[in-house]
Amino acid sequence: MFRFCVALFLTFSFLHTACADVKIGTWNLEHLSVRPNKDFQSIAKVARQVDFLAVQELMSEEALQALASELTRQTGKHWSSMASHAVGRSSYKEMYGFLWRDEAVAYEDGAVSYLDRTDTFEREPYSAQFRSLKDGKTFVVATVHVLYGKNQADRASEIVALSNYWTWLQETYPGNNRIMLMGDFNTPPNSPAWSKLDSSARPLVLDGASTLSTTDGKFANLYDNIFISKQSAIRVNKVEVYDYPKFLGLTHAKGRDSVSDHAPIFLDASLSGGSAAQSGSAVTAQARPGADSPMKPAVNTPSTHLALAIRGNKKTMVYHRPDCPSYNAIAEKNRVEFNSAAVAEAQHYRLAGNCR
Repeated sequence: MFRFCVALFLTFSFLHTACADVKIGTWNLEHLSVRPNKDFQSIAKVARQVDFLAVQELMSEEALQALASELTRQTGKHWSSMASHAVGRSSYKEMYGFLWRDEAVAYEDGAVSYLDRTDTFEREPYSAQFRSLKDGKTFVVATVHVLYGKNQADRASEIVALSNYWTWLQETYPGNNRIMLMGDFNTPPNSPAWSKLDSSARPLVLDGASTLSTTDGKFANLYDNIFISKQSAIRVNKVEVYDYPKFLGLTHAKGRDSVSDHAPIFLDASLSGGSAAQSGSAVTAQARPGADSPMKPAVNTPSTHLALAIRGNKKTMVYHRPDCPSYNAIAEKNRVEFNSAAVAEAQHYRLAGNCR
């Protein structure tokens, strides 16, 4: 396909621009590990639609390699991967991962975890520099999974610190104005906590939601995103929250159980052209993908990410209202959210004793 695009360029240069576009994704894959109920085939069926994917909540390098192998099997093209070391202050730790299709992207250099001198981040961000083999341009991908914590202040401190991290990225990869910060920020882009980073970078998804609610077809919070510099050379052609349950024909309950409670963010971009003024941004809540057309136009839906959800504990099968004393005390790995108490009870959760 790449050679075909080059041939077209010799006669129709405008077609070459489209051929050079790179598709990049970010996806919190909710405790990605090799276990019976994790559906690697379905995950790969979604992930194969991009050239490069950043992964959060990776639990083992073995799982990332298993996903790369499944992508290679499904596409007939080799996929490579790299993982960070495990990060986290407690016994619970996660890793970050990068996956890429070798035909389209190559690792360049600079894979490194952030040296967090102030120990602000529970899970220090991870970054590396890659090269698009479609046009030879290098780009930097940095990924983070911000701590949900016990309250807004826990999240806000890490979001504020991302401004310093952004500066660090610019110093670590000097001269590269194709830096992308992506991941699960556990914070919507309209939060005041973003004010420091706002002067340098901007989110590509502005409205809607990216976490799966318990109601099929509805999403709960806009926690996932991609940020680029306001002076970036990246031209954004399309960005969307990808409705993977619809694409795979899964209920949200099945998706949350076997794939993830987050939908991926997919970006179609040109690394060769465009300024910040030329780069568009999406305000979509979810995509409307067809089986053979992964980047269909998305449809706007009402924003719901500011509403406080009923919060359940998957380990104890107890749920808490926002006014309950233990609402913010549930461990992040056990947390699940519902639109209402009725939905929680329909899934056999019971009200916490201290909520009464």
